Amino acid sequence: MRDKILIVDDVEINRELLSEILSDEFEILMAENGKQAMKVLEARHEEIAVLMLDLVMPEMDGFAVLRELDQRPWSKNIGIIIISSDNTIRTEAECFDLGVSDFVHRPFDNRLVKKRVNNVVSLFQYQQELEQKVEKQTETLRKQYRLLQLQAEQLKQSRANVIDVLGTVVEYRNLESGQHIERVKGYTRILAERLMKDYPEYSLTPEKVNVISSASALHDIGKIAIPDAILLKPGRLDPEEFEYMKSHTTKGGEILNSIKNVWDEEYGKVSYEICRHHHERYDGRGYPDGLKGEEIPLSAQIVSIADVYDALVNERVYKSAFSKEKAFQMIVTGECGVFSPKLLDCFWNARRDFEKLADDNNA
Repeated sequence: MRDKILIVDDVEINRELLSEILSDEFEILMAENGKQAMKVLEARHEEIAVLMLDLVMPEMDGFAVLRELDQRPWSKNIGIIIISSDNTIRTEAECFDLGVSDFVHRPFDNRLVKKRVNNVVSLFQYQQELEQKVEKQTETLRKQYRLLQLQAEQLKQSRANVIDVLGTVVEYRNLESGQHIERVKGYTRILAERLMKDYPEYSLTPEKVNVISSASALHDIGKIAIPDAILLKPGRLDPEEFEYMKSHTTKGGEILNSIKNVWDEEYGKVSYEICRHHHERYDGRGYPDGLKGEEIPLSAQIVSIADVYDALVNERVYKSAFSKEKAFQMIVTGECGVFSPKLLDCFWNARRDFEKLADDNNA
C-alpha cells in the first residue's frame, strides 16, 4: 500500500514543518537534495504515494529530478507536489509539462497543505483502482475471446465432420470415385483464388474463398433423394428421368435448410446457393430457376465450372473420360453451357493449375 510521503527540500526547517503537518496521516521520508531523493525513490517507489519536491536545491535541483522521473515508467503512479515560492506561470507550466500534479507555496498553510496532499493521494488511488479494474476486465475479455475462438474451432470441426459424412453418403450412392468431392473443392479453390486476384470488384477475400471451396463439397447432396434406377442408370436419361434428376438441386437445398446449428449463417447461405444453383447457366438456360447472368450467385458460378470440368475429365457410369485438352475446349467454347466471360477468363488463366490437379489425382 502506498502510504508514505517523500519530502525533498534542502532547508531542514521546511522538511520539519511539512513533516509536522502530515505525520498524523502518513509515514514521512526525507531527502535534502535531488540525488538523495532519487536513491530513495529507486529503492522504495512502490511505497511512496506523493513526492513533495523543492525546485531550488544544490547538487541536483527539482527540475533535474523531474526530468529523471520522466524516464522512469513507475513514476506515473506517484503524485508530485512542488514546494516553491515561485508561482510564475512559466514555472508552473514547465512543471505541469513534466508531470507535476499540484503546488504548495511557502509560507505553509496547514489546512491547505493537508487538503492538496489528500486530493493528490485520492486522485492517484482512484486512477490505480481504475487501471486495475480495466486490466481485470481486459483479462476477462481475453478469456471470453479465447473461449469464443475455441467454440468457433469446435463448430468448424463439427461442420467439417458433417460435410465429410454427407459427401461420403452421396459418393457411395453415386458410385463415383471417393475423390470427387475433394477434386471439386480443389478446382473451386483454384478458380476462386484466380477470380479474387484478377477481378477485385467481386470483393472476394481469403475467408470467402475458404467458405466457397468448403461448401462446394455439398453441391450434390440432393442426389441422396434420387432413386437408384435414375442415379445409377448407365447411358442417357430419358426426358422424364432427367427432369427428376434435376430435382437434386432443390431437394439438396431442402436438406440443407433442415440442418440446424451446424454452421453459421454465411456458410449456410453459401452452401444453399451452391446446392440449388450450380446447374444454372449464364444465358438463363440452366435449372432449377433459370437464373441469368449475375442473378446467379457467384459461389454457384464458380462451383459450376469446377463440377463440369471434373465430370468431363473423369469416367462416369454414362460416359468415358475426356482428355484435359478436350474438356478445356468444351467449356470455353460453350459446348457444356454458357458461363460468365470473367470466370472463363479466370479458367483460361488457371488452366495449368486445373490440369496439374487432374494429373495429381489420376497419378
